[in-house]
Amino acid sequence: MNFFLGTRLVLGIETSCDDTGAAVLDETGLILGESLHSQKDVHLKTGGIIPVVAQRLHKENIARVVQEALDKSGIAPRDLSAVATTVKPGLALSLGIGLEYSLNFIQRHKMSFIPIHHMEAHALTVRMNQPVPFPFLVLLISGGHCLLAVARDIDDFLLLGKALDEAPGDTLDKVARRLSLVKHPKCSTLSGGQAIELLAREGITDDKQKEEEEGIQKGEILSCVNDIAAAAQHTVASHIARRTHRAILFCKARGLLPQSRPSLVVSGGVACNNYIRKTLQIVTEATELDLLCPPAKLCTDNGVMIAWNGVEKLREGKGIVTHVAHIRYEPKAPLGTDITGQVKEAAIQVPPLKLKISQ
Repeated sequence: MNFFLGTRLVLGIETSCDDTGAAVLDETGLILGESLHSQKDVHLKTGGIIPVVAQRLHKENIARVVQEALDKSGIAPRDLSAVATTVKPGLALSLGIGLEYSLNFIQRHKMSFIPIHHMEAHALTVRMNQPVPFPFLVLLISGGHCLLAVARDIDDFLLLGKALDEAPGDTLDKVARRLSLVKHPKCSTLSGGQAIELLAREGITDDKQKEEEEGIQKGEILSCVNDIAAAAQHTVASHIARRTHRAILFCKARGLLPQSRPSLVVSGGVACNNYIRKTLQIVTEATELDLLCPPAKLCTDNGVMIAWNGVEKLREGKGIVTHVAHIRYEPKAPLGTDITGQVKEAAIQVPPLKLKISQ
């Protein structure tokens, strides 16, 4: 007997980068079953994500991951109301695997399809666990993105700012590679950002040029590696905090947020970094915002956030597709309406805050 016949059920599928994720949710946001295959260990060995390798691993694992999520949920495909799948933005080869599998799945089982914008899903994940009202300010920080936006509805975003060169996660990963942290005994199984955060707890934020002085070769570990990790982390955190502070002041000046206790939602893989969270908390306390973050396991890429975005769209009857012939993946898809020019023209001066905190 199916105990969920009275509620609509959504299968979420995520393959935007290097994690193959799937989850089944009901329309209340209850996670009925989930599965995730991480490629982290493979890409750690090569020093970064190789798209063709990511594509192969998605292809090898997606059917198993989806079946595991269904098995754990106890839900048969015929009982699903829709499949929600990431189609933008992300690595083209990875997105292609998820989309191809999903289209075959919905055609086989005769159900609706909900294309999902990966960054919109990150932005709205927090609403699974608490009723955050629109509008709210959202900061999305990950290995591939750094975006500030106002979320006005489930499909209505105003883009205030974005990374001009490298995303924070990518920056920290490159520092970790330069320091050969994969060879550090404490960091061999950690991502670059995780390794930086771990070592930074034992360092001070005074960067030094030590390689020549210590006479080390490429691939060897500097004695002051903790200090460099701390300096790198503090630099990234301070830059993000100042840009977020400017966005808050812009939103207040333009009336884009509620006057009474607005919210800053922080999501994406780098949102798991406690030092960056503490730095942002200094900003939100100074500007009287509530700082909200999804649980750490939902900040990184996963099928749950995709399914939840599908649930929200299904509830409101938005973005549901029954004819899929025109659906394509979009690796470089923007987020919302771009008003970054207005933010720049406002030339807001950000007052100084003491952002240096204990690691």
